[in-house]
Order: sequence, then structure tokens, then C-alpha cells
Amino acid sequence: MTVLADAEPYHHDGGPIGVLLCHGFTGTPQSMRPWAEHLAGHGLTVALPRLPGHGTRWQELNRTTWRDWYAEDERALFALRERCDTVVAMGLSMGGTLALRLAEEHRDAVDGLVLVNPSVHTENRVARYLPVLKRVLPSVKAIGNDIARSGVTELAYARTPLRALHSLTELWALTRADLALVVAPVLLFRSTVDHVVEASNSALVLAGIGSTDVEQRVLADSYHVATLDHDAESIFSGSLDFSRRVAALRTAG
Repeated sequence: MTVLADAEPYHHDGGPIGVLLCHGFTGTPQSMRPWAEHLAGHGLTVALPRLPGHGTRWQELNRTTWRDWYAEDERALFALRERCDTVVAMGLSMGGTLALRLAEEHRDAVDGLVLVNPSVHTENRVARYLPVLKRVLPSVKAIGNDIARSGVTELAYARTPLRALHSLTELWALTRADLALVVAPVLLFRSTVDHVVEASNSALVLAGIGSTDVEQRVLADSYHVATLDHDAESIFSGSLDFSRRVAALRTAG
């Protein structure tokens, strides 16, 4: 399957602080590439995988499940852990879900979390009918490209595949149930206006995690894909400072 231009994964070998960047559902590494390059430019080791079924055709995504996406990020996490003293998992939207799940299952491997508009549920009542809908309806309208900044486009599918979406809801349920297992420091960015992920998602995460070192920052001038929006630089600089602080905490400990 041909990979779309700009959807390729990104890796950079830097110093002892490693970061795993996890992109969102129907999206690609393109939505995270400026973030990845910023961190790499400041000497961090960076891994930004392309998740299975993403960056090709939406029909391909319908042939995958959350376990495929998780396994790809999990492999990248383990590779970073082998060469870095500190590893921080960072994610946008579903990427935040995957980062949380990694922190739940591999607490010794994830030293910190940076979450941007993470998703752990939906308020859309149609979701409860996905087990049936996915059998008769392959896809619905797209969810990508929710950006306030003019002239910026997210490389994402033009349709939302329902089999894959149903699998995402299964990941949400597992992640919500185990949020208390997350004990690493957390920095969460939430957009005040988000047409994809409701604010209740961030509230659920913050209320459920077991972490005591937690900070939420509100993005007043960005929509869902904040990593490509007006507040992107705040995310980039904030995550860099956070990663360095987490590394210092590990050294001090």
C-alpha cells in the first residue's frame, strides 16, 4: 500500500531524553512533525511512528484494530527505553489515548506524559450503535482538519471508517478503566474550542489518573489539531521544558 506524501514516520537520534509522539485517529505523523522537529532540534531523541492503516486509504484503516496501533507505539517505546535514560510519551487525540494506555501497562517505561486534547470517550449517542452500523456502513464524514489557523491543513482521511472507530471505542473503555494506574507526571493541553473531542474527555482523564504531578494548560486560540494551530509553539516549548524537568526528577531520584 502506497504511503501518502508527508505521512512518513520520523525518527531522530539525539541525547538521553527520548520522546515518543503518537498521532491521532485517521491522521498521520504530518500533524506531529513540527512538534517532533522542534524537540529534535533541542537535542532530544524522537520517535514518531506511522500507525498501521493510517496515511494510505481509509479502507485500509478499517482492516486494522486498536491493538495494531498500540503495538506500533509500544515497539517504539521499547526501542527508546533501550537507548534513553528518560522517556516521555506524547499524544494528540487518540495518540493521547495510546500514550495513556502505554503508561498504564508499562509504568516503568513511561517517565512522563504530554497529552493534547486526549480522547477517552464520546458524548455522541450514535457511538452505541457502532457494533451494528459498522456492518452496514463502511464510513461516515471526516473528523480531521479541525484547525483555527487559516491556510493550514491536516493530512487526514476524507472519511471516518466505522470498523476502526468501533475498535477505538474499545480502547477508550480499557483506558478509562485503568486510569488510576497512571502515576507518571502529566502535562495536559486542552483547547477551549474543539469540534472533535469534548472537554469532558480531559476532565475524565484528570479525575481518573493516579498521578500527583499534574498540570493542565488551556489553549485559547486553537481547535482540535492544536499541534498545527496558533498555540503550537506553546505546546512545543512546554513539552520540552516538561521533558527536561522529568529527566531532572529521575536524576535527583
